[in-house]
Amino acid sequence: MLRILLFLATNIAVLFMAAIAMAVLTALGIIPPNAPYVQMLIWAALFGFGGSIFSLAISKWVAKRSTRAHVIESPSNDIERWLITTVKRQAEQAGIGMPEVAVFDSPDPNAFATGMFRNSALVAVSTGLLRLMNKQEVEAVLGHEISHIANGDMVTLTLIQGVLNTFVIFVAHIISSQFERGRFMIYIALQMAFGVLASMIVAWFSRRREFRADAGGADLEGAGAMASALNRLRAMRDAPSQLPQELNAFGIRGGGMRKLMATHPPLEERIARLQAR
Repeated sequence: MLRILLFLATNIAVLFMAAIAMAVLTALGIIPPNAPYVQMLIWAALFGFGGSIFSLAISKWVAKRSTRAHVIESPSNDIERWLITTVKRQAEQAGIGMPEVAVFDSPDPNAFATGMFRNSALVAVSTGLLRLMNKQEVEAVLGHEISHIANGDMVTLTLIQGVLNTFVIFVAHIISSQFERGRFMIYIALQMAFGVLASMIVAWFSRRREFRADAGGADLEGAGAMASALNRLRAMRDAPSQLPQELNAFGIRGGGMRKLMATHPPLEERIARLQAR
């Protein structure tokens, strides 16, 4: 699921721009320095949810360009035809529109799904995934990503991020408004601190959604195939990643992040849940 950290990074950037915008509006007198709580909450919600929705709206565009993914518009070989056929079948089973299908060049076994709407999403796999996994395992990984789309995971995380963004902006402004000097720098520092806490909460929700996507992949392609794909990832998790650093933890591949910030649960736990089905 090559998307969560990019989503968080975009939101952090938007929050920083929101801090500058709110500072300018305060300097112009549009937002009073000590605005009433209700008024401040409305401003915070506008910036908070606006930034989160903007992040989701550009997610496909950013993901394609960040990974240099090649969208398969007209299959040119058997592998591309198989990918299109598999995704089309799974999308029909999951009750969603046909996503765009893409391949990006990376030696790592990775895949991601993203997009603002469940009927016009994007599913992409790496060349490493196609090379290192057998067809059943790749189909299970595709089922996992299709399930993310069908479950509305990006929309869910967008709403959660919007609430958290609102909280970050609101509380940071209220606290910083109590200071006469260095108000803007205090505001930025508070946004950064609260932003880290917000990222931990989003990561926690992301880990819960991963279990649901694993179950969806198992429903589409079988629990054995899904567990086999995860076991293969576990065998390779200590190998160094070649994805750009800001995208590395988006993929289905786990590991490398501290527990509180991890967007994916431990592979052992995911495999155990599949085996218990």
